[in-house]
Amino acid sequence: MAFESLAEKLSASFKKLRGKGRLSEADIKEAMREVRLALLEADVSYKVVRDFIKTVTEKSVGTDVLESLTPAQMVIKIVNEELTALMGGTNSKININPKGPTVVMLVGLQGAGKTTNGAKLAALMRKQYGKRPLLVACDIYRPAAIKQLETVGGQLNIPVFQMGTVNPVNIAKAALEHAKKHGNDMVFLDTAGRLHIDEQLMDELKNIKAAVEPQEIMLVVDAMTGQDAVNAASAFDAALGIDSIMLTKLDGDARGGAALSVRAVTGKPVKFAGTGEKLDNIEVFHPDRMASRILGMGDMLTLIEKAEQSFDKKKAEEMAARLKQNKFTLNDYYDQLSQIKGMGSINDIAGMIPGMDASALQGATIDENAIKHIEAILLSMTPNERENPAILNSSRKKRIAAGSGTKVVEINRLLKQYEMMKEVTRRMNKSKNPTLDGLFGRGKRKGKKGLFGF
Repeated sequence: MAFESLAEKLSASFKKLRGKGRLSEADIKEAMREVRLALLEADVSYKVVRDFIKTVTEKSVGTDVLESLTPAQMVIKIVNEELTALMGGTNSKININPKGPTVVMLVGLQGAGKTTNGAKLAALMRKQYGKRPLLVACDIYRPAAIKQLETVGGQLNIPVFQMGTVNPVNIAKAALEHAKKHGNDMVFLDTAGRLHIDEQLMDELKNIKAAVEPQEIMLVVDAMTGQDAVNAASAFDAALGIDSIMLTKLDGDARGGAALSVRAVTGKPVKFAGTGEKLDNIEVFHPDRMASRILGMGDMLTLIEKAEQSFDKKKAEEMAARLKQNKFTLNDYYDQLSQIKGMGSINDIAGMIPGMDASALQGATIDENAIKHIEAILLSMTPNERENPAILNSSRKKRIAAGSGTKVVEINRLLKQYEMMKEVTRRMNKSKNPTLDGLFGRGKRKGKKGLFGF
């Protein structure tokens, strides 16, 4: 998980502050020393850390904090505000062209993930804003670059414009005309990268920029390269003039230094973050939400958005109607498991819940093989058996086991899990706060746990 190491160190530092009734200036300076070390170990730029600590310290030793009844909370509040400011304050949107197709020029070094994440971004813009994107293959040098873009475009059902290995400037110009004729209102140029920044690369990018005048030049950088990502951002900005940044592989960087440094060093906003290998693993970058995650305060807004994206609205409405009638069948059970699976790893979800220790769930994921077994078992049942599990006697279970390639013990385990979820849905239906009470076990007998054991 991004920032995991930093979050743990900051949490330990603030835990010491919470144990004190009132804070002295010495207490705050000691805490800031630990924060400083945590940020440096997270590969945050030294200058950024120095300025950050100076600002937080100056605000934290003020009278309002030292005389506060909850001074530790005030310090954490200041750190949260300054972390948010460090990453840009508020999320920024893509510059949209009101007079024609919006051209987004994706630039960056080889290996940063321009091709895949550019396609992810195009799909996100279509899903969230109803855009009609066009992907353009302007990388004529890297072997199979065009094929890769066509493959990922096909998987996402997004059209790809390519002209083989002709001049990339001509490709970009022809793609823009194609977009105008075919009603594509966003054009994403997948440009060539290099293993390092050189004059030839920059000259080509400058020529493409001059030819199509993009509304947005977005630098794609690998968050796992730490300070190298920040150095690359500075170099591209100086030579080309970038408008924004997309951080990729943020899920694989437990330190997160690049995300904290790149905005402060370049002055350019981080607008999007790639958070995994799947084609829907991309997020709008919200500085305030990310700061909350770092400080262990959760990110309920992103969690809610992920749930809304994963859950089928029509099915959810049908489910709600069935729950009101206390109906919950094996078909409903399978639908719920499938949609929870679509939300991603438990570790990432836990990091968005305030107060949840995501490290305790390190590596935990929804077991896809288990989902496949459940699907095989359910599809081996008759429609009547799925709607009325009570009729499943031993002979029926043997037939289902043979048909699904499983064992009777697995069918019994599935039915037990189903009964547990059925009980949870019954409690949720009665509860005044169904989501929290039902899932997390509040308001029940002492010692009883909710569905997920929290």
